[in-house]
Amino acid sequence: MKKNNYYLGLVHHPVYNKRQEIITTSITNLDIHDIARSCLTYGVKNYFVINPLSTQEKMLQSILKFWQSDLAEKYNPDRVSALSIINYQPAIETAKEYIKNQEGIYPVVVTTTALERENQSDFEEFKQLELTRPVLILFGTGNGLVEQLHREADYILTPIRAKSSYNHLSVRSAVAIVLDRLTSEK
Repeated sequence: MKKNNYYLGLVHHPVYNKRQEIITTSITNLDIHDIARSCLTYGVKNYFVINPLSTQEKMLQSILKFWQSDLAEKYNPDRVSALSIINYQPAIETAKEYIKNQEGIYPVVVTTTALERENQSDFEEFKQLELTRPVLILFGTGNGLVEQLHREADYILTPIRAKSSYNHLSVRSAVAIVLDRLTSEK
């Protein structure tokens, strides 16, 4: 893919907890700010915060409302710019519909995971694809995206690996690394 046509979804439902139960996680202020900054840095068109709970949507909208004010513009205009690409969606399907309305076509869906799976695409392979559709990259909160999302995805990226046996990055860190690997030159 030569031109970035990426969208990013931070999924709060359906995700697993540490007992592999399907749950809904809460939106966190750090994820809102830090992921938005990474997305804007790497040219992501929209950062979808995906959570079905109306209470969580209200909290997100309250935070974003401040960052749309004149006071925020004077206080930290760079943060205002980053947060301007955030888009709340109650479900992955509504995020896909939003992209279709923007682009005229449904996106290619790419999931991420910290686990080794069959049929994963490494970053270099994925970068070489000549995709003509926009790309929605999904990241899970909690203990990751549910199995069904991986089965329904067009592509699953390989896990981020370092030179240690420990593998539990924050989602904020994982987003930054994945975006860098997908958009940077070798």
